[in-house]
Amino acid sequence: MRMKWMAECMAAGSMAMGGMAWAEEAPVAVLPEVVVTAMRTETALADVPYMGYVVGSAAQQETAPRTTPDALAGLPSVMVQKTSYGQGSPYMRGFTGFRTLMLVDGIRLNNSVFRDGPNQYWNTVDPWVVDRYEVVMGPASVLYGSDAVGGAVNAIGTAPPEWSGQAAWERRLGYRGATADESHQVRAAVRGRATERLGFAGGVTWKEFGDLRGGRDVGRQRHTGYDEWDFDLRGDYGLAEGAVLTLAHQQVDQNDAWRTHRTPYGIDWEGLERGDDRVHAYDQDRALTYLRLAVTDRPGWITAGSLTLSRHAQEEERYRLRADGRRDETGFEVTTWGASLVLESETKAGRWVYGADYSRDVVESYSRKYKADGSLDKVEAQGPVADDATYDLLGVFVQNTVPLWNGALELTPGARATWAALDADKVLDPVRGEVTAVEDDWRSVAGSLRALAPLGAERRTAVFAGVSQGFRAPNLSDMTRLDTARSGEIETPVEDLDPERFVSVEAGVRLSGERLSGELAAYHTWIEDLIVRTPTGETVDGSREVTKRNSGRGYVQGVELALRYQLSEDWQLRAAGSWMTGKVDDYPTSDAVKERDYLSRLMPFTVKAAVRWQPEGKPYWLEAAVDAAEKASRLSDSDERDTQRIPEGGTPGYGVLTLRGGVALFDGLNLTLALENVTDEDYRIHGSGVNEPGRNLVVQAEWVF
Repeated sequence: MRMKWMAECMAAGSMAMGGMAWAEEAPVAVLPEVVVTAMRTETALADVPYMGYVVGSAAQQETAPRTTPDALAGLPSVMVQKTSYGQGSPYMRGFTGFRTLMLVDGIRLNNSVFRDGPNQYWNTVDPWVVDRYEVVMGPASVLYGSDAVGGAVNAIGTAPPEWSGQAAWERRLGYRGATADESHQVRAAVRGRATERLGFAGGVTWKEFGDLRGGRDVGRQRHTGYDEWDFDLRGDYGLAEGAVLTLAHQQVDQNDAWRTHRTPYGIDWEGLERGDDRVHAYDQDRALTYLRLAVTDRPGWITAGSLTLSRHAQEEERYRLRADGRRDETGFEVTTWGASLVLESETKAGRWVYGADYSRDVVESYSRKYKADGSLDKVEAQGPVADDATYDLLGVFVQNTVPLWNGALELTPGARATWAALDADKVLDPVRGEVTAVEDDWRSVAGSLRALAPLGAERRTAVFAGVSQGFRAPNLSDMTRLDTARSGEIETPVEDLDPERFVSVEAGVRLSGERLSGELAAYHTWIEDLIVRTPTGETVDGSREVTKRNSGRGYVQGVELALRYQLSEDWQLRAAGSWMTGKVDDYPTSDAVKERDYLSRLMPFTVKAAVRWQPEGKPYWLEAAVDAAEKASRLSDSDERDTQRIPEGGTPGYGVLTLRGGVALFDGLNLTLALENVTDEDYRIHGSGVNEPGRNLVVQAEWVF
């Protein structure tokens, strides 16, 4: 059974994890003691040489996350910014957007259109479909390539059940409702195994979100609701002993998600300014189809491997109605064709994982502008990014884990070589009114060296440390973006950029005792050639123009902690905390003069604590949790200009109390009730465009039969 489970993990493209998971105001999800896939190869929990977390299905049932970003919100050094209620973007160790990597069943969600700063694309991953989230903190570029700087997250979908000796069906009905946004989510799913070789899983999710009510003073935040539906289907077929062929499809359609801070419907809170767009709304569609062959337990040099072919299509459309009645419709379609080969070898020289991956984005982008009387004004040569464009990303990697001195120390060196190429036929310069073409390519080499020293015969305590390089190749958004940036800004194309480079050191300790368990780590990341938005002093269509430059050097550093203590058989105490700081060279004005400034939207000092009561052998539990953050007053110059999202002087601190509990009413039916923000406080996550829910009753039920 264990080997079957590990084969399914590999078929899902899962990543290395370690330690324990902390979901926001929720129980820590401890990794099982069985072997899990790690560093793209099966690795014992005690042998993971870096900070990582798992948010499993049990934790998701108890925390009832509304979206995928919400499922990650309570992890140390993770801050989930929400430009709108339909958009969420986790900051991981100070980075977000295209400097964090999202994987879906091991396949890149990131594409060359992903932009700087927070974006909405992680919201297109339906948490009802996800069996578990595996999180790597810090640079993971050796194994996962460009973008994996702040961290990488792999959303691993639900797999078919194991063969029990006879055909079996499992039906699943789920519901989540909340009062603050008057929302409803309904999930209907089925999975089963028709024969020993053939298994399947699939389902449909329908979501309706109303306008979100903030705290006692803010009240209802108008035009924050939206609708969404999701569909997924997966089939596994056993070709031979240890070989599984998987065909899977996932699809999401999200409609009418407003960015209200750009409209007069932005809230009057802490002196925030409001935009003047009458409408500023987004629609999103995403469809992923992949075919994967995974083989495990092979004799010979290659002991395991997987080959994946994928097609990932993502579409975005923005509808903007300006104050003077003019209307814009802009959007893009990105089709990403991907292939990935991962191989493993167990040798006397160590445990090797190596392979290659390739993706090609085919991009179509459009922009149509209409006059106030509704007639077509003009069709631009491009939309948010260049039209008729392609982007290629090719990587080759190798990593080896070598035990030394009879296992007293394990070293894990690794390296990756990457080639990226951009070819854009239609790029518009709005200042000169010219349409040009842009073509460029980049090469990068990244390496890492990690070490782990288990202490004691049972390996319950381990010390780990490492140094790793991260990189991010310039993409279509960097080079050709023509769209709104922060409040009152428009981002325009640029002709020449270099890759961003990062070097991170990390050291920590992991404890897996019977009563006390947890992790403590400290990290420091050096930043080279960070690409930042830079004011030019020009004005385009009433907005301040910003371009991009490789601004130079900087750093981000911090400490993160997650602990769990079993007070008695019935009582458990948990605590987690994050502290970080960071600065980078920037251009605060249109002059070519660098100044050292804080990183944008730097996560404030944040702590979480919870006490849980769960009588031994009983089907119910209760807990009280506190989530608190200090005032986010360390602002960059761009933060200070973002007056529609960040109040003057910084985002106020907060302390929020949540009461929650759960019960298994009968076999297969689990119910979770939560009263969030008990004191009805008005607060928002730093840099967000909406406030978080006020007092909110959440109900989630799941029936498996």
